[in-house]
Amino acid sequence: MTLVDDRESRGERDGAGSRESDGRKGTGRGGPRAWAAHPLRAEFLRGIAPWTGAALLLVLGVLLACTSRRWQGGWGETAQELHNALVIAVPLAVAAGCWQGGRERRRGTEELWATAGRGPLVRLAASALPVAFWLAVGYLAAAAAAMVATWPYAQGDRPQLASLPAGAVAVGAAALAGHVAGRLVPARPFAPLPALAVYAGLAWAEYASTPWSYLSPSQQLGGTVVPVWWQPVAMAAWTGGLAAAAALVYAARRRYTALLPLAAALWAALLLVQNGPALWVHNTLADRQVCDTSVTPAVCVNARYAGMLPQVTGALSGLTGRLEGVRHLPARWADRPGGPRADEVELPMLTPMGWHQVRGRLVDPQQYAWEALAALQYGDCPDTQDPHRAAVDDAVEHYLAPSPFTDDFDARDARGSAADRAELKARLVARGHLKAMGEAQRRAWLSSYFATARDCDAKGVPAL
Repeated sequence: MTLVDDRESRGERDGAGSRESDGRKGTGRGGPRAWAAHPLRAEFLRGIAPWTGAALLLVLGVLLACTSRRWQGGWGETAQELHNALVIAVPLAVAAGCWQGGRERRRGTEELWATAGRGPLVRLAASALPVAFWLAVGYLAAAAAAMVATWPYAQGDRPQLASLPAGAVAVGAAALAGHVAGRLVPARPFAPLPALAVYAGLAWAEYASTPWSYLSPSQQLGGTVVPVWWQPVAMAAWTGGLAAAAALVYAARRRYTALLPLAAALWAALLLVQNGPALWVHNTLADRQVCDTSVTPAVCVNARYAGMLPQVTGALSGLTGRLEGVRHLPARWADRPGGPRADEVELPMLTPMGWHQVRGRLVDPQQYAWEALAALQYGDCPDTQDPHRAAVDDAVEHYLAPSPFTDDFDARDARGSAADRAELKARLVARGHLKAMGEAQRRAWLSSYFATARDCDAKGVPAL
């Protein structure tokens, strides 16, 4: 009996010891139970921090959705729009950080926090970093959503992700700097003021042509350029270094430690200001052309929109079909930076998005064909007032690729003055003459027309 009792008591002691050791393992440094009880967990998961990230995601989502016509379908345009979104994201992050920074003084808990065992820098980090983290996550989530929205409509370019980490760092740094400002001035009405000041500075940098504008994290030169490899690194050092220096100056016991991030920020700023336009290089893909040589003139689009070549060729098929066998035409329509070269005419622009194309689709193929014909007819010639040439040009236009508004213009002139009706009559007569020609005669006449049409000389245009 005694032996059994001893065994049972030893078993109970062993079980209790194992439970105690399990408890020590679970609540040890770095264990899951320690994190579950850590006060920082509440700041990350239950405080205002997750809601600030969700609010930023909602705001950017609405803004991106409202402007989707001008970026959805082009990776360069999407990257540019996300860069432009920092004009809104950074001031919002400053306001959120400023509001969080004044929390303790508004609650009257500053003296209580001062009695805590942790130093002021640790207390500041515990309050500021969750907000900065969730705001950066909100910006990256909005960027990811924009990339996913562009993916089905991308036509030939590739995703441009280099600037996204620097943008996230800028948002987080803005929240940290705003938190310091909120600690200094905890009044509720103060939070929007630094946000408005930052917004004004970023908006100024968007339009200013000074070297200082390159310090703006939202500065972008267009969808056809990409940053050099070190530009996002320098921008992250500039914004993050300034915010870290501000936090160390405010809360560190050894304030001289702020010199290190401040030196990094100033060094990065010097690189950004000195290099200026060299921070962005031309996207080499934009220099390439993808062509359909089965028609005359050949149809070439920029390689960034190679997937749109079948649509463009289809939109111009009626025009190129009627031009078959006609001589004195340029070799191709081209869509290249800097304008067409010799023996080329400029293709109607596929950019900016929202005009001729939206989400990888041509908006109005008839209008597009009419503008392509105008490049063949006039080139860089100024508008002519010669009534003979105007009637001939109108007849060629009406036969090859009529404007979508031709009927409206004719109806307006028919109701107009005597001069308007006379011009309409001359146009109708010229159209009838060109249409009544046989195929061979019309090809010969069109060859003569295009031999002189782009010379800007009304006297050389053949009669109808």
